Amino acid sequence: MKILIVTDAWHPQVNGVVTTLSNVTKELIKGGHQVDIVEPSLFKSIPLVGYSEIKIAINTNELKKYILNETYDCIHISTEGPLGLRARMLCSKHKILFTTAMHTKFPEYLKVKINFPIEITYRFLKWFHSGATNTLVNTISQKDELTQRGFENLKTWSRAIDLEVFKPRTSPVDYDYLLYVGRVSHEKSIDDFLKTKSHLKKVVIGEGPQLPELKRKYPEVLFLGYKYKEDLAQWYSGASCFVFPSKTDTFGIVMMESLACGTPVAAYPVTGPIDVIQNNLNGYLSDDLDYAIERAIKVNSNSCIDFAKKYSWRKVANEFLEALTPIKNNKDIAA
Repeated sequence: MKILIVTDAWHPQVNGVVTTLSNVTKELIKGGHQVDIVEPSLFKSIPLVGYSEIKIAINTNELKKYILNETYDCIHISTEGPLGLRARMLCSKHKILFTTAMHTKFPEYLKVKINFPIEITYRFLKWFHSGATNTLVNTISQKDELTQRGFENLKTWSRAIDLEVFKPRTSPVDYDYLLYVGRVSHEKSIDDFLKTKSHLKKVVIGEGPQLPELKRKYPEVLFLGYKYKEDLAQWYSGASCFVFPSKTDTFGIVMMESLACGTPVAAYPVTGPIDVIQNNLNGYLSDDLDYAIERAIKVNSNSCIDFAKKYSWRKVANEFLEALTPIKNNKDIAA
């Protein structure tokens, strides 16, 4: 098939959306499919305030030439930003079938970031995704939450990691530490991790708008910026525990990367972690993050590794293909 994916999130951004689309695209191409990615660098764009690595397309008129290209078999709109919104409007106007995805808990994120009312954002998202034949969501718990809010045609779409990269490796340092990996911003609740009472060294990998503030507030913490592939796997492998304090994520690929390196996860019992972490098997969940860390550290490394091996990008790509809707069905609707 010839597949068009429209996304407001793409390289050089480092996040779960980009990781997922990049790996799924690779698997689809391996399977003989053609995939075209329409992303902000193809248009005039500006950096998002507070997130310089994120570009926002401001002139999306040229999107027409992609959406109205009759050679595509399927169209998938991955994000609800300017490109996604324009693509959704064009597809609806021209009665072109499309699928969408919900990668993050955007309403909760806006609530944390700027105190924007959650219900208003959910009304927009419900309208946006109501036009899709299928909307892909990350986990069963996310699907249940959205179903209760009136969302329809939801399909679960799992996540995976590269097991050739993320596997047990030698520790980069000779001391015990707790680790966080991800965007350094308020919605990730990193403060909750850094103020835990553990005597172990705390290490933060990643960058973001909250980084300067946290560096000033926690001078004893080791902030390493971005790390990639084998280097990142070393830091995962050397940690006594990976701490995932976010309450706004819908999956958290970093949890799977940590588990594949043999490191258990401590997190809150919220959407995302509750679909991945099983107490005493590959980590621990608790409303008391200190207690979750205390229990997670005791989890056997091999059980974490065995759990992570169940996830593959080929399976994720197949789930994506199953959810797509061929555009050729438009003739039936138009009639």
